[in-house]
Amino acid sequence: MTGAVVIVGAGQAGFQVAASLRQRGHDGPVTLIGDEPGLPYQRPPLSKDVLAGAVEPATTALRPETFFAKHDIALRSGEQVVGVDRGRRTVALAAGETLAYDALVLATGARPRPLPVPGAELDGVLALRTLADAVTIRDRMTASTHVVVIGAGFIGLEVAAGARKRDAEVTVLEVAPRVMGRALSAASAAHLVGRHERAGASIRTGAVIERIAGDGHGRATGVVLAGGERLAADLVVVGVGVTPATELAEQAGLAVADGVLVDLTLRTEDPHIWAIGDCCRFPLPSGQRVRLESVQNATDQARAVAAAITGEATAYDAVPWFWTDQQDAKLQIAGLLDGHDRTVLRGDPDGNGHSVFCYAGEWLVAVESINRPRDHLAARKLLAAGFSPRPDAVADDATDLRELLVAQA
Repeated sequence: MTGAVVIVGAGQAGFQVAASLRQRGHDGPVTLIGDEPGLPYQRPPLSKDVLAGAVEPATTALRPETFFAKHDIALRSGEQVVGVDRGRRTVALAAGETLAYDALVLATGARPRPLPVPGAELDGVLALRTLADAVTIRDRMTASTHVVVIGAGFIGLEVAAGARKRDAEVTVLEVAPRVMGRALSAASAAHLVGRHERAGASIRTGAVIERIAGDGHGRATGVVLAGGERLAADLVVVGVGVTPATELAEQAGLAVADGVLVDLTLRTEDPHIWAIGDCCRFPLPSGQRVRLESVQNATDQARAVAAAITGEATAYDAVPWFWTDQQDAKLQIAGLLDGHDRTVLRGDPDGNGHSVFCYAGEWLVAVESINRPRDHLAARKLLAAGFSPRPDAVADDATDLRELLVAQA
């Protein structure tokens, strides 16, 4: 394989495409373009270890600089692709340079959704997406006594946990009637809320933000709710979701609908262009289209596209899985909750760990495990095999989930 591959986006997905191409023996030019300065880095530690001050930012790098030279990967950091010419198969950089490609991979990721209220532009109102964001929030958090987090998703709650560890007074505001209504079962969401509240955080649902209050000199000092209540805040962290970065795909005339639309092999309507990671919406084997924001999805899709570029295209059907660290709980999720209508508890929520098995009818669709890594690993295998164990079997903590899978094989 000697064709030129250009990868736009140097996050987890883009980096993995470049690395996997070389692992698969691709010997043509590989160019990895990222609009952030520095080396490609891991995002999960940003809201965990970096905010907590447990690691230095440099340790988040996916590989040292020598890796890219050794594997002949042209890393173009701090550069922006501003256009794609599909007819000529070229991309245009903001600096004026044009690069030719035989295969183009869009791994442009997503960006934080802005908070649409007055005062959101004030100093002290921050979002967490990049390494620079994490360092800024870490430094601000050190000097903050009142932190308000807007949005009780995974990132928002991880930020809240980090702020509590620094002894700040923390309030989490969520506009929905419950925390993580689409991401978690009601049982698991309530369990996590309890952990945060026991750690001293206040979590308020149904909270409508009217505006961010300032001191008259451009600095945020509080959050005003509908009805007039004001919460003091010397740091406001906004985590109200992300929007996929699809502008480049749109400019190129590719189909976009809350993500770049791709087929089962992650190829766009243009046979020379693929899209992966947070920016793409892809079909599941069931036909349902989804857009997933996870390291697992980014990495697995990158490997699948590297295989396609090197002549081994197959349908992408990896079981989705996610994780988050909340206070002293590690939550691991396998599968997708959509359509589940009942849950089955395995283990004791008041003990050392438990899992929640989510069923749609008789069909197992997802498993949430808190401090139960063995359950999580078994769940991924069960879902990959398409096997739905009886609810009464998984509810019995004495049942070995691995043996269930072996028995049905």
